[in-house]
Amino acid sequence: MNTAQVLGYDTQKIFDKITDKLSAWLDIMVENLPNLVLAIILLVCTIFIAKTIKRLSGRYISKLGTNETISRFLSQLIFLAILVFGIMLALSVMDLSKTVSSILAGLGIIGLALGFAFQDTAANFISGVYITFNQPYKIGDIIQTHDGHEGSVIDINLRVTKIKTYNGPIVYVPNRYLFQECFTNFTEFTQRRVQIECGVSYGEDLEQVEKVALESARNVKSRLESEEPTLFWTGFGDSSINFTLNIWCKFSGPNLDFIPVRNEAIISLKKAFDKNDIMIPFPIRTLDFGIKGGQQLNKELAGLNLNRQSGKENTTNN
Repeated sequence: MNTAQVLGYDTQKIFDKITDKLSAWLDIMVENLPNLVLAIILLVCTIFIAKTIKRLSGRYISKLGTNETISRFLSQLIFLAILVFGIMLALSVMDLSKTVSSILAGLGIIGLALGFAFQDTAANFISGVYITFNQPYKIGDIIQTHDGHEGSVIDINLRVTKIKTYNGPIVYVPNRYLFQECFTNFTEFTQRRVQIECGVSYGEDLEQVEKVALESARNVKSRLESEEPTLFWTGFGDSSINFTLNIWCKFSGPNLDFIPVRNEAIISLKKAFDKNDIMIPFPIRTLDFGIKGGQQLNKELAGLNLNRQSGKENTTNN
């Protein structure tokens, strides 16, 4: 009695079925080998052609005067379109048309599921497309986000915008925040107003202060001469009467022209005040003495001395 009879199976029949199946698969592989080789060659050529067209299209679109971000986005889109077309063509060469339909249907279902799972990512992508074409800002612009991040835009992709801050670190801002919330673009208008906040003593002549401050602002060489400096009094502080001195300058993004103007304006204002004996006061504190308050220190000390002397005279008399 052999093993097949003991286990109840005919091992020879099982072996023959496996062999026939493998032989059939081998025949199919050999039969489709030319199609497989052709599909691989077609896929490699598609990748090469897609990269070449991507590079050439990027250069051509840039020559048309299109923004760098848009040209890069369009060239990337062209690359993906050619690549997808090549993959579909390779599958068709291998007689996998039904497989292609199944893949497309599966991708549709997967895309729907991923859309619900990654809503934030989808929102960033759509916002990135809007920002790319509408261009509320572009690479090189100085912007300030709703959260206070300010710096130069160094990259815009379909998910995030990269901002290089003045101190060096790079902030990655999701596009949906710049799409849904307000932000400030300092570069879109080629001028920027520099505001110098200061205060003078209550004893100063305010008209004289205004005259001296405006004259010091006019002496700032790096300011925009087409715009006159202005001064606004902002209120009464604890130790000073406060004002804001406004000076306009050119602003061309990464050059940060407003910083030298601000530095020069502060130095010029301080020199002008020193020359005209105008005091920028330190914080002043008034000390109140006495049980009920309102008593000056010298009177309070004089009263204490009188009480001590009276106490000594009473002790001597006793």
